[in-house]
Amino acid sequence: MTLSVAVKHRFAGFVLDAAFEAPAGVTALFGRSGSGKTTLINAVAGLLVPDHARIVLDGDVLVDTGARRSLPVHRRRLGYVFQDARLFPHLTVRQNLLFGRWFAPPGDAVPLDRVVELLGIGPLLARRPGTLSGGERSRVAIGRALLSKPRLLLMDEPLAALDEARKAEILPYLERLRDQTEVPILYVSHAVAEVARLATTLVVLEAGRVVQAGPAAALLADLGTAPALGLREAGALMDARVAGQEPDGLTRLDTSAGALLLPRIDAPLGTALRIRIHAQDVMLSRDRPQGLSALNILPATVTDLRLGDGPGALVQLRAGDDLLIARITRRSAQVLALAPGVTVFAILKSVAVARDDIGAGTGRQPAP
Repeated sequence: MTLSVAVKHRFAGFVLDAAFEAPAGVTALFGRSGSGKTTLINAVAGLLVPDHARIVLDGDVLVDTGARRSLPVHRRRLGYVFQDARLFPHLTVRQNLLFGRWFAPPGDAVPLDRVVELLGIGPLLARRPGTLSGGERSRVAIGRALLSKPRLLLMDEPLAALDEARKAEILPYLERLRDQTEVPILYVSHAVAEVARLATTLVVLEAGRVVQAGPAAALLADLGTAPALGLREAGALMDARVAGQEPDGLTRLDTSAGALLLPRIDAPLGTALRIRIHAQDVMLSRDRPQGLSALNILPATVTDLRLGDGPGALVQLRAGDDLLIARITRRSAQVLALAPGVTVFAILKSVAVARDDIGAGTGRQPAP
């Protein structure tokens, strides 16, 4: 799947002028409120008629204002999951799901049992939406969209209205959706944690314009992207594989840079994981430290350095095949004489990685 989007639209006091390419997988539109994310996704869906646009999905033109062409919404074959689920309150979960089938191509229905199993909603089928939790309603809404056999799934901040417990409940199902179906997803979010867990491609928007676009892992480790994401949220992704369960409650992971010890992760040996490591949790040393309580010490090489206007600095590191970011002070960077090519040791506390920053891997296995 390839989605090509170029949209220009003027509102009172705001101009959207954005273009991007979305390959297969999960493409996340990220930005602060008012950056134009929902406007873009609504233009793709056909819920907004832009002033100027050309939107092409797998070679099929959805919109081309120059040629005065706009495919009707019902012929675009797109599934849309809204923030508030929008289930029919008078129907059971099963009936809500089957409603989606009315929009599937004739003779090409998605098996109901497969969607129910994928989303873990079997016990909910006889219930009505009013008796469901927020996370359960979201899963049913996703299932209804999947049963319409969409060519593309649009998700507009589906977790924004959920509390942290419900987000933690539904994120694994979204990962399964990414990894076990062939339906590409255009995902709107202003939460870095969600993007880091789910996205394969990232499009960063600011004030109606695309400021960065590309593979999510590369952009999250790019020092130039950090200000747009927020310095407190800056961090990079590491691919890992569960290598062992230690008797003291730690899980040993294999990464391309070496072993990583984290609080117990309930996953079988060999499971591929995606670990988000916050920049503020990475310390640096020119020599291998001794006598530290921190258990994770990874050899790395400085690849980039950005000094902030204030007392801070960001350091990009290559650790094995992965990139990390460290957020330190300018003084520390000067004392350590950091520069591209300098070898260091990246130090990370085991307890620094939160459960929400550990997700399912997306396929690339680290070297053993």
